[in-house]
Amino acid sequence: MLSFPNCKINLGLRIVSKRTDGYHDIETVMYPVKNLCDILEILPYDCEDIDFSVTGMTVDGPSEDNICIKAYRAVQREYPQVKGVYMHLHKAIPMGAGLGGGSSDAAFVIRGLSDLFGLGLSMAQMERLASEVGSDVPFFIKNVPAIATGRGECLEEYPHLLGGYQLVLVKPEISVGTAEAYAGVAPYRSEIRLSEALIRCPIGEWKTGIVNDFEASVFTRYPVIARIKADLYRLGADYASMSGSGSAVFGIFDREADVDLSCFSGMFVHREILG
Repeated sequence: MLSFPNCKINLGLRIVSKRTDGYHDIETVMYPVKNLCDILEILPYDCEDIDFSVTGMTVDGPSEDNICIKAYRAVQREYPQVKGVYMHLHKAIPMGAGLGGGSSDAAFVIRGLSDLFGLGLSMAQMERLASEVGSDVPFFIKNVPAIATGRGECLEEYPHLLGGYQLVLVKPEISVGTAEAYAGVAPYRSEIRLSEALIRCPIGEWKTGIVNDFEASVFTRYPVIARIKADLYRLGADYASMSGSGSAVFGIFDREADVDLSCFSGMFVHREILG
């Protein structure tokens, strides 16, 4: 069984409050980027456990800590009929970028195991399992635009605001860790919901009001990330922002815009027309 876990971008990201469990409540709109994908293969294997391997981009940490294995264990705990599998992951989505690549891999593991072992899990059942694995994992179960609140696991489907627009995604060699990004933010609660602000304003006006709260501290620490955002606006982006808590920055352009990306030489660059 072969699947292609895709990534996402965040349209705005507000840090609303610090929780008693150590996490933060957030408000953001997650939007799937369908053509930047990892490759995940899951096959039945004659054993009682998982044989897991990774190729492609380097994945930090021991393989037994990989989020794909955590997703496998979460499903197996509740459904003992899930037996041994061979699982291979080819990484193409950059890590530490705020694109949710690892979370997507985990969600596709849950979806794949449901299909492979005939579990027939509903979306709600898969989302519940996904929430046990990681905050962003439930988003990739349905994999459609959604406003995310709570830790990011409370989802409400959202209109496809960017269909037909051109996305340019740029990541420098720098990676930003989640804990590092959260250390520089101060929670606050806005009077207007982010989802309302996005719908009220045309995309050309998002620049003045749709903010990723991680940018202020991350840009101070890593000026190259701030320069990427400025360059995307210089090249004509209707809107540009850091995605999530990582180092990737995206620009939203008119579908027909001829964007010269030579200024990002040496960086990871991805371009696609959004659905």
